[in-house]
Amino acid sequence: MPTVLEFGPVTALLVISIVLALIISNISRLMGPHRPTYRKSVPYESGMKPIGPATRRLPVKFYLVAVLFIIFDIEVIFFLPWAVSMRDLGVYGLAVMAIFTVILIVGFVYEWKKGGLEWE
Repeated sequence: MPTVLEFGPVTALLVISIVLALIISNISRLMGPHRPTYRKSVPYESGMKPIGPATRRLPVKFYLVAVLFIIFDIEVIFFLPWAVSMRDLGVYGLAVMAIFTVILIVGFVYEWKKGGLEWE
């Protein structure tokens, strides 16, 4: 079982990275010129006056695709460690991953039948 001391360098690197990012962003914010004007706050549209709002709402379909991607990406996160230690886990590990795979396939078929993968 890994001890906390084994993760010391990783923790130190994480803390140093966060602190360095905060320092650099704050120095940039403090030293950079700030002269807000109306023209700087207006969205640029090829030198012409803006037509309509600058931000448009994204269709829900984009969010659905993003959620499905995250779900199946997490699936890969579970499969990779299992593939590495498959021999050590034996039949029990194979059975657990088979159940996990069946659950994922059932979810995928359900999403497919509901039309979640169709782009309309």
